[in-house]
Amino acid sequence: MSADHPPGLDLDRLRALLDRERPGLVTGPLTGRLIEGGRSNLTYAVTDGTSRWVVRRPPLGHVLATAHDMRREHRVISALHPTRVPVPRPVLLCEDDEVLGAPFYVMEFVEGTPYRTADQLAPLGAERTRNAVLSLVDTLVELHAVDPAEVGLADFGRPEGFLDRQLRRWGKQLDASRNRELAGVDELHAALGRSLPTSQAPAVVHGDYRLDNVLIGEGDRIEAILDWEMSTLGDPLTDLGLLAMYSQPLGMTHSPVSTTAEAPGHPTPAELIERYAERSGRDVSDVNWYTAFAWFKLAVILEGIHYRYTLGQTVGGGFDRIGDLVPVFIDHGLTTLQEG
Repeated sequence: MSADHPPGLDLDRLRALLDRERPGLVTGPLTGRLIEGGRSNLTYAVTDGTSRWVVRRPPLGHVLATAHDMRREHRVISALHPTRVPVPRPVLLCEDDEVLGAPFYVMEFVEGTPYRTADQLAPLGAERTRNAVLSLVDTLVELHAVDPAEVGLADFGRPEGFLDRQLRRWGKQLDASRNRELAGVDELHAALGRSLPTSQAPAVVHGDYRLDNVLIGEGDRIEAILDWEMSTLGDPLTDLGLLAMYSQPLGMTHSPVSTTAEAPGHPTPAELIERYAERSGRDVSDVNWYTAFAWFKLAVILEGIHYRYTLGQTVGGGFDRIGDLVPVFIDHGLTTLQEG
């Protein structure tokens, strides 16, 4: 495939579908490029030379349908688009595998930058970095303020028993990746289970809410929240705990996992939590549990990557050091839980 015809994106079939379902939308020949790939869903930028769109589809090859549910992603952005939550405008959902080989959806292209590392943030300067990250909290408050029933998402998840299911799910993920001793990981899992908080009113939960899953535009505003594949109805403080975790410097030189927390001006986890509490009115007294759970969840994800590396199933550089990071996440989780 050429650069204008990347794998997984048949532009002729896409054009025919758009002409049929959205006549007049496309005014010239389509070209496309892959924005990002990897283990997650594939994202393409497509243009007719005048307008731009984004196509999201599952990874190439056999995948579990539940893990890459295009209908869910399209449904949540369609529901949220009329609200104050910034999401791209949806264009269409296609569940016919004949077009691109898998279900996919199309949405409008949104201008903005996803900041993935502290080095990328640094040119903004301390004040702009601080404002951008604080706006991340404000946007999360807007998301959690949406009444799921009012936007047609009352059945988008099962909030009852949400935390217990999450903890069991990630415990099973850990068991599936066990091939070495990990000091403290079972202790952390058990301690989280013993101190399970009572969830507050359910909300639309993003599931992977962090700076590099939003687009920052002019004026350091959040133009769009992206990557809704983990979204559901559940305990909103899981989003806050994950954001707090990603805002904690790891204290490691040459970490194989990048965070933005070391950028000058980046607010501390405590500042983000306080702002969320003040603006949302929610009780955050159990936030250390949610942050510790986020450390546990990421430790399990990283251990899974390390496990695949030991089996020779990873492609690219940096995977040889992922295993060293797992004990650091476990220690952070134990410390955070003890501080609660």
